[in-house]
Amino acid sequence: MKKFMVVSGFLGAGKTTFMLALADYINLNNGKASVIVNDLGAKNLVDAKYSEACGCKITELTGQCICYQTENLVDRLRRLMDYEHNDLVMSDIPGCGVGALDHVYHKLDREYHGEFELAPFTVVVDPERLRTIMPEGANINLPEEMKYLFRAQLQEADVVLLNKIDLLSGVEIEAYLKFLKDFCPDAAVFAISAKNKTNIDKVADYIMTHDAQLKSVDIGYGGPEFIAAEQKLSWYNRQLYVKICCGTFDGNAFLEDLVEAIRLKLLRKHCNVPHLKVFADGADGTTCKISLLGVDYDLQFDSRLGRPCVDLPVIINARAACESQPLAEIMDEALDETVNKYNLDAVVFFTECFGIMDEGRI
Repeated sequence: MKKFMVVSGFLGAGKTTFMLALADYINLNNGKASVIVNDLGAKNLVDAKYSEACGCKITELTGQCICYQTENLVDRLRRLMDYEHNDLVMSDIPGCGVGALDHVYHKLDREYHGEFELAPFTVVVDPERLRTIMPEGANINLPEEMKYLFRAQLQEADVVLLNKIDLLSGVEIEAYLKFLKDFCPDAAVFAISAKNKTNIDKVADYIMTHDAQLKSVDIGYGGPEFIAAEQKLSWYNRQLYVKICCGTFDGNAFLEDLVEAIRLKLLRKHCNVPHLKVFADGADGTTCKISLLGVDYDLQFDSRLGRPCVDLPVIINARAACESQPLAEIMDEALDETVNKYNLDAVVFFTECFGIMDEGRI
């Protein structure tokens, strides 16, 4: 039987990077795996574009969380498993990464019992965010309400992946693992670097030889703590095209300055951005992907354009701890300033900005 797995975790934990690493490992070892990229907004997701550029089979399922479009999810799973013969299909979930254990796993088990083998419900953990709920605590300028989400994610997990161990010392890794094993005594816990593919083989072996526990967990979904946390987040998606009238421009530098302008404006407004992603396709076939995991972090280049640009299509996805109207204003101001700095013309094809609790979004 073919397996389906939900990969949960907070914004910026590395869910997509992990799914790409796991799919790559399975595909290289006589199996076949693909990824469903799920989000609340419209299409043109940075994760989908970047994953395709990395050579992974990607399917977008947008508009709502998979928790609320079961029939669409089932249709995709049947196609990917029955017609494309994938051994493992993975999907992330948008928003704050809670609720899919009940709304996806238990619902599939009730309504399509026996049709899909459910792999262990997997939660990817970012060390910095994890520290906020550890005894020593950590202040990373996220609303206090977010702590509920970090705890709820772990309560749902069959498998917990401590990601980004390439940034940690051995002592730090052991401390994080001890906390996770104590907090999640019935979950399998692994230390990984999705970026460097460290221990992905061990995770793959476990995922492909174990099933979901289908445990029942009351995380207070829909309750006051859930609503308070979700109300703190807004979604922003934009697709645009920039070009220069004469000569060329440095696309990498332009995108870096754009992200930095957004970061500084959010910081001045005492807002944060748990995950900002920017992606651009170069005319030479190279790509640029930049990630920002918060206003206190340095931006990260996952890939860079190979040569100067005459024009450049750009996609921006942001999930911010900020009200939607101020967020939209910040994005507009940052784009205008950066375009003017490089003497570019910009055409915006699509923009959406909404609070995560807006009607029909979750």
